[in-house]
Amino acid sequence: MTAALPVHLSGSVPDSSTAELSHADPRDKRRPGAPSHAEIKALSGPSALHLPQLAESCRMDSFEDKLQQLREAFNAGRTRSAEFRAAQLQGLSHFLRDNKQQLQEALAQDLHKSAFESEVSEIAISQAEVDLALRNLRSWMKDEKVSKNLATQLDSAFIRKEPFGLVLIIVPWNYPLNLTLVPLVGAIAAGNCVVLKPSEISKATEKILAEVLPRYLDQSCFAVVLGGPQETGQLLEHRFDYIFFTGNTYVGKIVMAAAAKHLTPITLELGGKNPCYVDDNCDPQTVANRVAWFRYFNAGQTCVAPDYVLCSQEMQERLVPALQNAITRFYGDNPQTSPNLGRIINQKHFERLQGLLGCGRVAIGGQSDEGERYIAPTVLVDVQETEPVMQEEIFGPILPLVTVTNLDEAIEFINRREKPLALYAFSKRSQVIKQVLARTSSGGFCGNDGFMHMTLSSLPFGGVGTSGMGRYHGKFSFDTFSNQRACLLRSPGMEKINDLRYPPYTSRNLRVLLVAMEKRCCSCTLL
Repeated sequence: MTAALPVHLSGSVPDSSTAELSHADPRDKRRPGAPSHAEIKALSGPSALHLPQLAESCRMDSFEDKLQQLREAFNAGRTRSAEFRAAQLQGLSHFLRDNKQQLQEALAQDLHKSAFESEVSEIAISQAEVDLALRNLRSWMKDEKVSKNLATQLDSAFIRKEPFGLVLIIVPWNYPLNLTLVPLVGAIAAGNCVVLKPSEISKATEKILAEVLPRYLDQSCFAVVLGGPQETGQLLEHRFDYIFFTGNTYVGKIVMAAAAKHLTPITLELGGKNPCYVDDNCDPQTVANRVAWFRYFNAGQTCVAPDYVLCSQEMQERLVPALQNAITRFYGDNPQTSPNLGRIINQKHFERLQGLLGCGRVAIGGQSDEGERYIAPTVLVDVQETEPVMQEEIFGPILPLVTVTNLDEAIEFINRREKPLALYAFSKRSQVIKQVLARTSSGGFCGNDGFMHMTLSSLPFGGVGTSGMGRYHGKFSFDTFSNQRACLLRSPGMEKINDLRYPPYTSRNLRVLLVAMEKRCCSCTLL
């Protein structure tokens, strides 16, 4: 296992004297000892990835020492101040801006992501989360005052948002930058120390996260750990104060079991089979454009992508040619040559997806190239519910169409399966959209489009049931990584008032006390 550790923020920068460090960029509003933007940039220019031995090797026993160092930093209160948190968030912002080209190249190497998809789904969304946290950090950190009853009118009652402590964030390969930085923003804003475990499958992006990202953060409070399933299992044997995992349901159960041994709170961002219902009154080309875009975005390797479409036989006959038009418009007559279509992450997933191409009947696409790990944008029809493509999350550029006779049958089909991470419905009638929303359950819902709800940091993102637990994005990330501490500060004086609650008990005192407790705007529970 390798731990890539950040530079000491209070230490020196190579080839920089103390005098040179004193001439920092005046735009940098940072705590004393933090590196300037110019210093960081010098460490992470175009040649940064080629610098020798940027990541420090660390055996499991020495990693335990690192965990202890992180805990000591947290217990010393290093991460508590708003100034420290803001400095780390500014470091993330500089990381994104300084290394944009390297990040795009890494994402292209790992997933054949276009610059457009990398910018939209990885870099810009991460930057937006950083900017939002920086703008609102102090207001998020403020104590939240709550209503009081008559018995506590002279007291101070509030909720304090305190950090959990040492947080572990385990990241998947499909959006390796986004799914690292977005939860990291929340953990930093909430004042935690963090261990990051990026995916070993997206190797090029993992390299940047291990070798470049730590240079922008405080070494005493953050670490990046590398390794595969075995090392991750060893990592999970340690006690953390919070675990944030993004991945599939099977591994999510393993992570949850490991967390349970220490009663560690956890967020699980998982997946599932996301339904997409299409009403007969829809314009098929509009639906096809939107469905094709969010099905084949990132080569279908998106946890919120639609896993199947439910529609009538009549709509299917109109939708298939419309989907063909959309695919040709987006990726050309030969999608394999398109710079806008991604590739499957590795050979294992490629072979799994090839097996799914045998389900139902191929109406569009179906071609594959093992050498490139290319699978064409594919539409399947005549698919049976019992076939493998309908039994597992596809996570690739394959879209099954399943016919139903009416809306009720579609809803029944959805509800007899596990609750999905996302659910989509297309109709020109608002009543149809409202029915699907009211009669189903999912982590997220979008009417008449794809995963555009993901672009709103004002909406929580997360699953329900086997698609996950917990929420993040925007302030929801801050809340996820914060312990909501209930606080009541009472006066040490006026002891005579407390005689009402002390023995010997009387019926008169009980009546007065109950009245005092009932004069409130919120419920009160005595355990």
